Amino acid sequence: MTDPANEETPAPEAAPAKAKKGKGPKPTPRTRMAVALCLLGTGALLAADLGSKAWALDELSTERLSEPPPVCQPDESGYMRPQRLNAREPFVLVEDHMELRYAENCGAAFGLLRTAPPIARHAVFGTAAIAATLALLWMFATGRGGSAFAWSVPFIVSGALGNLVDRFRLGYVVDFIRVYWETELPWVGTQWPTFNIADVTITIGIVLLLIDGHRQGRDERAAEKAATDEKSPAPAEA
Repeated sequence: MTDPANEETPAPEAAPAKAKKGKGPKPTPRTRMAVALCLLGTGALLAADLGSKAWALDELSTERLSEPPPVCQPDESGYMRPQRLNAREPFVLVEDHMELRYAENCGAAFGLLRTAPPIARHAVFGTAAIAATLALLWMFATGRGGSAFAWSVPFIVSGALGNLVDRFRLGYVVDFIRVYWETELPWVGTQWPTFNIADVTITIGIVLLLIDGHRQGRDERAAEKAATDEKSPAPAEA
């Protein structure tokens, strides 16, 4: 007869370790070639933006005959008047829908914050552009995000820097792409705010960021579901 006191009790099985949520594998830094291509793409898009703005200044506007008012500030009459005269005819791309027409934007993309004080605009736009540029380049170099994020970086960085160069060089941003239509739409009216190449690249970059975020979330949910299915006990056989 076995003494119960001396009987060996089997050690309890260790509980399976729980996977920590939100902590996937450490990202792998991107190669030097990938970083070089990112910088090259950023430079090409930036050159296209600044070159198109220089063309708009030369071909779509003329110098004022009188002394210009303070840059991006109301004059004696309370109006925000342009530094240059838009005296030249616009270049029509699509009849009754799209043309190239010179405009000066004291705000952000599509005219946002154009009525804010100049010091506030420079502080907000300068800080935001520099912070976004450094953050995106760091995330790209350290391997964060997926392929859509990698494509978004040159678009956003070039657009932010392009408008920032205009803001500090001229005091305003040169816009020249005008889209319009006959039917009046709610909140928009009959035309979209005049924009430039930088606004287009920023918009494309943001769309790519949203796509990347959607993909990352989908992959994380799929990984969590797969881990849960592995831990679930198999159904007992009848």
